[in-house]
Amino acid sequence: MTNHAHPQDDDWSSAGFSTRAIHAGQDPDPTTGAVVPPIYATSTYKQDGVGGLRGGYDYSRSANPTRTALESALAAAEGGAAGFAFASGLAAEDTLLRATLRPGDHVVVPNDAYGGTYRLIARVFGPWGIEHTPVDLSDADAVLAAIQPGRTKVVWVETPTNPLLGVADIAVLAAHARAAGALLVVDNTFATPYLQQPLALGADVVVHSTTKYIGGHSDVVGGALVVADGAQLPVGLEAPTGTTSLADAVRFHQNASGAVAGPFDAWLTLRGLKTLAVRMDRHESNARAIADFLVAHDAVTSVIYPGLDSHPGHEVAARQMTGFGGMVSFRTGSEASALAVCAATHVFTLAESLGGVESLIEHPHKMTHGSVAGTELEVPDDLVRLSVGIEDVADLIADLDAALAAGRDA
Repeated sequence: MTNHAHPQDDDWSSAGFSTRAIHAGQDPDPTTGAVVPPIYATSTYKQDGVGGLRGGYDYSRSANPTRTALESALAAAEGGAAGFAFASGLAAEDTLLRATLRPGDHVVVPNDAYGGTYRLIARVFGPWGIEHTPVDLSDADAVLAAIQPGRTKVVWVETPTNPLLGVADIAVLAAHARAAGALLVVDNTFATPYLQQPLALGADVVVHSTTKYIGGHSDVVGGALVVADGAQLPVGLEAPTGTTSLADAVRFHQNASGAVAGPFDAWLTLRGLKTLAVRMDRHESNARAIADFLVAHDAVTSVIYPGLDSHPGHEVAARQMTGFGGMVSFRTGSEASALAVCAATHVFTLAESLGGVESLIEHPHKMTHGSVAGTELEVPDDLVRLSVGIEDVADLIADLDAALAAGRDA
């Protein structure tokens, strides 16, 4: 497979986050001077003689300049060595797992993992001989006990988790994984690279559903992997390229499996990344205000938000994050009242997904996490999850206040 060169050579690594997000991989077009990378809507590329590739491009499954720009920008945002863009977050996860696991291997997963991740590991990879152990990631000793030296090849981390917003100490878990010859994978979708940098804390690879905060406008589906500089495959594994480089293995599997981001999707995601920092500031300030409102409300039995002093992971989150994000979960005391609250909002839209500019409300037990019902990962039936948007916070609080009144009558 061709090793595709990146046409953008400027080094933005020493710049601040927003500067990297706006400029890395996105130099003005050399032909026209366009400040926004073009959408290269092409499947193939003219060769100047057999093997005479321009910039290393031959076929758009293998690489496309618009996707290259996004992958370069994502790597810069996360402080990684290589970025890879996919058609969805689960396509990114599937590619990573195929690259790092073999039949008989074992994975440690969060005990409240995203339902799609659990379904992929348990029901797709399970029949292929991959075993898994769910564990409370906030308990580092429990994670250590769940690791099976020689068999555990991946420790899969979400922090904060979805939807119970558990917090894991990335640096501690990275040390445990490394000692066992396993990879530490961090799903950074909720925190975003603006608020948390897992690779700097010792993670080997970061996963994103770029559909969420990075895209940020609920208009594109995508996923990404960003690999740490020098990251190697689990002990004893070799990439199809003959090396032990994790980036080599991911690059091979991305091309071989082909679930890549199309050029227009890459362009939309790149546009979203440019404004991630300013959006996250607003998401978080709104979420903090809503969490405080919910704590004081008599129709709410508990509020889960890492920014609250009452959150068991607050201290760790404050240490490894620069902010606490825009996701808030709360419990109402009964399934009926939770469903009534979800049905009664006007500004909050009842919908799955998260991370867009608009506020969303959902009932995880019946919606996003229905696939884990009856398993160790089942979530409480009175749980409500909020993806707090960037609307005027007074309107959001008034909307929730009215919905909670309807829930009280359920």
